[in-house]
Amino acid sequence: MRTAWLQKVAKAAPSRCAVCGAWPAHALCAACLERFARPRLRCRRCALPVPEGIVTCGACLHASPPLDACYAAVSYGYPWSSLVARFKFHGEPGWARSLSGLMRSVPGVAQELDAADLVLPMPLATTRLAERGFNQAVQLAREIASGKTETRLLLRLRDTAAQASLDRSAREGNVKGAFGVDPLRVHELKGKSALLVDDVMTSGASLHAAAVAVRAAGAARVSALVLARTDPP
Repeated sequence: MRTAWLQKVAKAAPSRCAVCGAWPAHALCAACLERFARPRLRCRRCALPVPEGIVTCGACLHASPPLDACYAAVSYGYPWSSLVARFKFHGEPGWARSLSGLMRSVPGVAQELDAADLVLPMPLATTRLAERGFNQAVQLAREIASGKTETRLLLRLRDTAAQASLDRSAREGNVKGAFGVDPLRVHELKGKSALLVDDVMTSGASLHAAAVAVRAAGAARVSALVLARTDPP
């Protein structure tokens, strides 16, 4: 009984650095954060890395995305890819606290959170929610801004194929029209500022589709905050 309880506590609140194995009573030690989570200059609209002096990347200048701003804490790669997998697929929701701390620390996010009227976690497909038992975006959003988080306002209207195996064009088609706002609560978004939250942004297709739905409901500003952003090849 005691062993099972200790294992449950360890899963819910990691206390050993998952990267280097040190015991700092934190899930990620200061040395690993310094090495793997240094802030990078990123495009303000899509969060892809940009050179010094550039605010908005060429792609976003050419075709403006539906997001007014986009923030990412880290690039999706070692060690974050494995930590996200533990968080999402191995029943370790305790990672939400440590990972959300990285997200809150991104330059500009504090001001974005202050200005946001609503924080909307990306809704998960029903099949994936049943498999995992929780929505990782909801866990992150509640840690980031529990008082502003609304989990039933932005809806997934239909399940979609997994995005991982699709190219950019197919991803966009896969999620087109997949998100909507609760028709009985559309008025809650009119003239408001909404912040979308998710764990990983790859092509941005899902976040863009959700942003289109939120903006169509009357939101005056739609931004996004993710833990990890996939870098271009």
